[in-house]
Amino acid sequence: MNVMIVEDRDMIRHGLEMLIDGTEGYQCVGAYRDCESMLEDIEALSPDIILMDIDLPGMSGIEGIKRIKDISPDYTILVLTIYEENEMIFEALCAGASGYLVKKTPPAQLLEAIRDACEGGAPMSSHIARKVVDFFQQSKLATGPEPSGDDDLTPREIEVLRRLVEGDSSRAIADALCVSVETVRFHFRNIYKKLHVHSKSEAVAKAIRRRLV
Repeated sequence: MNVMIVEDRDMIRHGLEMLIDGTEGYQCVGAYRDCESMLEDIEALSPDIILMDIDLPGMSGIEGIKRIKDISPDYTILVLTIYEENEMIFEALCAGASGYLVKKTPPAQLLEAIRDACEGGAPMSSHIARKVVDFFQQSKLATGPEPSGDDDLTPREIEVLRRLVEGDSSRAIADALCVSVETVRFHFRNIYKKLHVHSKSEAVAKAIRRRLV
């Protein structure tokens, strides 16, 4: 897996490079202290995943995510930051991030999250996932459920979407539902089509906004 890093703190950036390059199956193809430099190289390096900080010099990580998605919606972006505020989390997901981790995430868990995101998952730190769940539960209690319109999700698709919002990986969802990972991916494709989105992060963001689960 080819990984690109955007992190302005030298010690953290170098540490991430060493972790990734020192792990079999992972390779750091570029490490940058700002989004502007990364954007110049992204198409030439074709990373499988971008680790993105939020608080960066110049262009913010949130804006960087949007710019990356403008280049191609197929890029996978995993936020790695110190920020745990709800606003930051939802801005990142709505911008197109595929997952959201805090910097205190243990190295082994970070590597697993990178692999999960590359395989189509939406990894989140456990307490970040809890914040997401609490947010939409409180919103639902405050305003009541919003009509689903033409979403027309099946009960199984609702269950898959709920587990996705809670931060479960594709493998975890498959195990919980006693189905194959390919079946879960089939459900993802149907969910994307019905919600008119193109990624797991967009599906999570729309599920939260419209209180679909």
